[in-house]
Amino acid sequence: MNSPLTVLDLVPIPSGATAAQALRNSIDLARRAERLGYTRYWFAEHHLNPGVAGTSPAVVLALTASATSSIRLGSGAVQLGHRTALSTVEEFGLLDALHPGRFDLGLGRSGGPSRSEKQSSGTTGDGPPDSAPNGLLIPPRFDPGPLLRSPRFAVQRTLLRQPGAEAQDYGEQIDDILALLAGTYRGPDGTPAHAIPGQDADVQLWILGSSGGQSAEVAGRNGLRFAANYHVSPATVLEAAHGYRAAFRPSAELDRPHVSVSADVVVAEDEDTARELATGYGLWVRGIRDGSGAIPYPSAKEAAAHRWTEQDRTLVADRVDTQFVGTPGQVADQLELLREATAADELIITTITHEHADRVRSYELLAEEWHRR
Repeated sequence: MNSPLTVLDLVPIPSGATAAQALRNSIDLARRAERLGYTRYWFAEHHLNPGVAGTSPAVVLALTASATSSIRLGSGAVQLGHRTALSTVEEFGLLDALHPGRFDLGLGRSGGPSRSEKQSSGTTGDGPPDSAPNGLLIPPRFDPGPLLRSPRFAVQRTLLRQPGAEAQDYGEQIDDILALLAGTYRGPDGTPAHAIPGQDADVQLWILGSSGGQSAEVAGRNGLRFAANYHVSPATVLEAAHGYRAAFRPSAELDRPHVSVSADVVVAEDEDTARELATGYGLWVRGIRDGSGAIPYPSAKEAAAHRWTEQDRTLVADRVDTQFVGTPGQVADQLELLREATAADELIITTITHEHADRVRSYELLAEEWHRR
């Protein structure tokens, strides 16, 4: 039996469209994903991006829960660098109160303070530096330093945090979230606090991470599920999965590690069509990587008109080279490699095209092929 498939949706805004249209498209895609047999439907959290409407996973999840009935819904991820444990637990407690047992609370660090990240080449011992042992492409590591020091990230931190506030250590936040959900939280002086709704909410916790650093360690030592981001940081996916498994300790939730791995894909009936549909991806990633933010997703014609520099191409090469584009069989074969290289229990699929119908069709074709295997 093949690994379950999850949809990760950024609520992308195509060029010429509005945020309202993007939201309607995402809700429509969630309904279709439910019928197609996808196991989960997750929403990402991004801010100050002209081409992304997914700024608040909890709000979009509430809208989507009312439009669907059985598919699990979740955050991929709530970014804790500018939030508190209590606000997160209360939000998902409200969701669970009306739609019990359907939510995955995926948690990300996003700029919060942490212990030093482990350093690694992003490759494994026996494989060549540009691939996993089974041939899965592992590109050179991308340096996020210039991006994280960009003016947009600085103003984002200013706008998302109260003046003078500092984010709590990520590991401590996860401990507080677990305690609030279990009803065992105690303040520094021993005073209990009960999140109502939220305490005893029937939510499934996930940690999302891009390296073998603190996120992987926190997920492992708490016995939580872990999602590794091949589509965001393909160079470090193997170290992320390894770091999590190395740190794993059984919990009441899990007796063995459970890993999901993401991939960016575009599927069409033939390879040429798929590649045309994916034409805008590099230009879209360029906006993210150069610090200006994700642009409205360009059409193939708009993307083809861009004059690429060598610096541009280098900036996006790892993401473009690891996007799985092609026929259903070609993409499914690549996903099999990803699953094998990472020993993933589940796979997370994120697809963006300019036209909503093409995006829907990509997910349809992939589901049909995947269920045949």
